[in-house]
Amino acid sequence: MEQQTLAFQVPSLPYAYEALEPYIDAQTMKLHHDKHHQAYVDNSNAAIAKAPELAGKSGEEILSNLAAVPEAVRGAIRNNVGGHVNHSMFWAIMAPNAAGAPTGPIADAITKTFGDLSQFQEKLNDAGVKQFGSGWTWLALGPGGLQVLSTPNQDSPISQGMSPIM
Repeated sequence: MEQQTLAFQVPSLPYAYEALEPYIDAQTMKLHHDKHHQAYVDNSNAAIAKAPELAGKSGEEILSNLAAVPEAVRGAIRNNVGGHVNHSMFWAIMAPNAAGAPTGPIADAITKTFGDLSQFQEKLNDAGVKQFGSGWTWLALGPGGLQVLSTPNQDSPISQGMSPIM
């Protein structure tokens, strides 16, 4: 019997489950990484099995052109591939002992766009607090430059032609 390669897999955490304590405890990390993220991957792979033309495409490629995804699986793809891509980024941008102000080009872009780091943080926090239900708050790069935005559920700025930064 031929073994099929799965389209998506949960990436390994680049740190130990407890590495982000006291901010995020090990039990929460295990639940979200091993259970929730795995469910997004499993459901993504099941939906792609029903739309083989999507096989071999990256999550970002799929999300950047949801209109090309067959209607019968579009919702499942948007939610689950979105959940996989969003969470993969989430794990990668967090790190133990990584607190501190950004530096270099991203710091310059934040200052140019928002005035200073504290004004950016205020805008980001405000967008997060105003997010109703589940969703994400982002710093993304779009045609007009950097912007803070929120998306519902597992939607991604990628589907809006933007590049998420955090």
